[in-house]
Amino acid sequence: MERRSPESGAPACYPAGPMIDETECVHVIGAGLAGCEAAWQLARRGVAVRLYEMKPARYSPAHSNADFAELVCSNSLRSDQPHHAVGLLHEELRRLDSLILRAADLHRVPAGRALAVDRVAFSRYVTETVASEPRIELVREEVTQIPQGLVVVATGPLTSDTFAQVLAAICGDSLYFYDSISPTVYRDSLDMDVLFRASRWEDGEGDYLNSPLSREGYYAFVRDLVCAEKIPLPDFEKPLYFEGCLPIEVMAERGPDTLAFGPLKPVGLRPRGTCAPPFAVVQLRQEDVSGTLFNLVGFQTRMKIGEQKRIFRKLPGLSEAVFSRFGSVHRNTFIRSPELLDSHLQHRARSGLYFAGQIAGVEGYVESTALGLLAGIHVGARVHGQVAPLPPPTTALASLLRHLQGGLGSFQPTNVTFGLFPPLDVAAPRRLRGRRGRQERHAQLSERALRDLESYRAAVRSGATFPG
Repeated sequence: MERRSPESGAPACYPAGPMIDETECVHVIGAGLAGCEAAWQLARRGVAVRLYEMKPARYSPAHSNADFAELVCSNSLRSDQPHHAVGLLHEELRRLDSLILRAADLHRVPAGRALAVDRVAFSRYVTETVASEPRIELVREEVTQIPQGLVVVATGPLTSDTFAQVLAAICGDSLYFYDSISPTVYRDSLDMDVLFRASRWEDGEGDYLNSPLSREGYYAFVRDLVCAEKIPLPDFEKPLYFEGCLPIEVMAERGPDTLAFGPLKPVGLRPRGTCAPPFAVVQLRQEDVSGTLFNLVGFQTRMKIGEQKRIFRKLPGLSEAVFSRFGSVHRNTFIRSPELLDSHLQHRARSGLYFAGQIAGVEGYVESTALGLLAGIHVGARVHGQVAPLPPPTTALASLLRHLQGGLGSFQPTNVTFGLFPPLDVAAPRRLRGRRGRQERHAQLSERALRDLESYRAAVRSGATFPG
């Protein structure tokens, strides 16, 4: 097999050792976040891996970089605070030596309390780290059939049509929903005399650029969104959007005040020298370490490019905005995990076939990474003739597995939330009940999860369960 360079797809020599025997390796299909994490966890446990990636021979409609672990929709891995469910998941992954979290921490950019990264540097680091691992062989080609032996499918929500047909033969009808991408602009094209720096509820200038909207400006913006020309969807497909990533115009269509209580909410944001927040605020988050690019937070859209230019340049401070990328919409594919997968992410009817990442029915970069890590642990144990334990039920990792074992009829991808966790002791004091006690309740859920994670961490890292 030919090894390919991450830049252009040209042959390159990585220190990846000899070719791996077909009968002695685990096949990981897809070098996104979940696939790279799974391959890395397997290699750490002494397992030979063949990692397949169809880029640069073929690209999905949303991808453009030949590097692995390309971040498409946003450069943010969301809140890094442990009293948020995703922040807890960050910490669990760190404690289990996640490659993706290590890359994110090394290449983070200012984003208030969120973990955002320089997406180019992040992907390049993951690519070079994986490529330099002797136990991982890289295969730069599209997979058109499922290999024999142990296989981890991590092709993601943008699985190629060819491979989706292969999966349909063993998984039945795939579900789908539409996902959207926010536009990105160059900072030097923004009017910094109009924008102000602030992070929600934080003192000082903050890490976000903010475009303040008056009442009149806000409602005019909403009217523009509702009336804008959109890219039509195919006649045979319904717009089954994921609720956590709705196009901004779809939110606007739900009511004139929806955005003011959603991505444009002004609470916790005040321009310097003022006593009250604006009526609404559009936030822009830094994309790269140098601060050259900023994305419009929550502005995923399927509006036509001309409409994006016209409408977004009406926002205060964006009248001369130069776009490095426009918003877009793409179809996401995932399987019916509750009826297809067991608690170890293995296909119930096909032994040795595992699924990880968004195709398994989670939403978000961090959640995808978590399933990749778990798949690597489970398959690694199997290679050594053992069975890996499941993570403690109180952890964020276990909450995702519970979701994948959930109801059959209304199964939809989800982010990690505390609503998926087992509740605290029924006899919890009154201060922890209701909305007022939510933050303290979430903090206690996080403390319980990290405390319970320690035994699992010791088992999967120390060799108590399998060599590692």
